[in-house]
Amino acid sequence: MGSAPSRPAREGYGRAALSNPDKVLYPATGTTKADVLGHYLAVAEVMLPHVDSRPVTLKRWPDGVESSSFFEKDVSRHAPPWLRTARVGTPGGRSESADFAVLGDAEGLAWAANLAALELHVPQWRLGPRDGRHPPDRVVFDLDPGEGTTILDCCRVALRLRALLDDHGLPVYPSTSGGKGMQLYLPVRVTEPERTSEFAREVAERLAAAHPKETIAVMTRARRRGKVFVDWSQNNTAKTTIASYSLRGRERPTVATPLTWDEVEACREPEDLVFTLVDLPGRLDTHGDLMRPLLDTEGFRLPRGGTIFEMPR
Repeated sequence: MGSAPSRPAREGYGRAALSNPDKVLYPATGTTKADVLGHYLAVAEVMLPHVDSRPVTLKRWPDGVESSSFFEKDVSRHAPPWLRTARVGTPGGRSESADFAVLGDAEGLAWAANLAALELHVPQWRLGPRDGRHPPDRVVFDLDPGEGTTILDCCRVALRLRALLDDHGLPVYPSTSGGKGMQLYLPVRVTEPERTSEFAREVAERLAAAHPKETIAVMTRARRRGKVFVDWSQNNTAKTTIASYSLRGRERPTVATPLTWDEVEACREPEDLVFTLVDLPGRLDTHGDLMRPLLDTEGFRLPRGGTIFEMPR
């Protein structure tokens, strides 16, 4: 899987030790725990600004991707004293609140890698004073291809969605999910937390109404065959989305990778938009952080509910 990790990566990073560095977590590619840590250290500079101050839900594969996995929110039992945690309400969960990890530095990423937390999931909002919640600072449209469709279909939907929002002065930035789908991110400035979810739902439903043969905006899985589901629900404050630059727990160590719109337009085969951890250093050298615009703006105000969108066809 490329060159062996450097000695520091094999030993851990800073205060975060790495146990069992040669343990294979991706058998198909021979990718080890040390390789996973090496990835997160390689992307730390671009990843951390996007996850900092967001409570992280870990998805862990202690025995590798061919074994069982589990989500972990509450890390109170094993978080080291130096790791920032935040007590956040978890409506509908096993308890009223949980102590989430907050990964603001490379040591935090290394700690997560040691737990075989291959996937890092975050909400669309950041923590405020005393672990309160700031309003969401982004809207996400999660494009999920139904049975019989691929990321090629997601690209077509993404281009329609971009055209719609561009007409209203709202720029969106594309990323692979690291799986079969895509996400589009819009930096926003809102005062009402529920407004982002309302807006995303309105856009998704209007897009589905204009293109009913290719697009759907309802949760019913049985109705998604042959269509791309525009999932607006991940804007709910209780929901999370895979973080940009996170690994995925799939057969290969694929990565949720930000894209250029030229890449979306040029995609001809699903494999064109599959990137693994060995691809990321070169992409970062070429493109830098393609999600940087989300950080370089105060965010855009959203049209009020009931806005009439002229749908591109």
